[in-house]
Amino acid sequence: MPNTLRKPPPRMTVAEFLDWPGDGTGRKCQLIDGEVRVMSPGSPTHGRLQSTLARLIGNALTASGSTWDVITDPGVAVQEGNKTNVRVPDLGVTGTPDTAGDRLMPDPVLLIEILSPSNANETRENVWSYRTIASVQEIIVVHSTRILAEVLRRGPDGQWPEEPEEIGIGGTLSLDSIGFACPLTDVYARTHLAGEQPS
Repeated sequence: MPNTLRKPPPRMTVAEFLDWPGDGTGRKCQLIDGEVRVMSPGSPTHGRLQSTLARLIGNALTASGSTWDVITDPGVAVQEGNKTNVRVPDLGVTGTPDTAGDRLMPDPVLLIEILSPSNANETRENVWSYRTIASVQEIIVVHSTRILAEVLRRGPDGQWPEEPEEIGIGGTLSLDSIGFACPLTDVYARTHLAGEQPS
């Protein structure tokens, strides 16, 4: 029996969105200012970057005995008290233990987005909104069309820099918030970009 497509209501609160069963397609959705936005499926390169990052970070956290956990596609609430926005980064890290009934990732300290040409505007919008989450210390944007990562790190004064730090081929991806570091090329090792040379 085919899935029945469900049109979302014109506006929803976070609580209504979390109870909504989706549009029937299985696609991920975000709630932006009360409106549901369906997210396009990621490319195989996007998926490889997401899974590689999750594995590298997760393995390192486990090996170190850390209490941090890396979570794929977590829902996060932006702006304290905001009742109309739920964003879905590609990866998030939290130190709050898993609790039955959690619908959104609590207290994210690190959020990672993978930037693809098809989602560039939405990704940039998400990154801007993540800065409003009090617990977030770092935001990473990993490009899917070239070996490049952008790092935004909250300063000791609580402020965010105007421009991200860019890391390219030969650089090290350092995530100070969770004590993780690896050569950036390790993130791309399973993609067609693995043999890319510095320009």
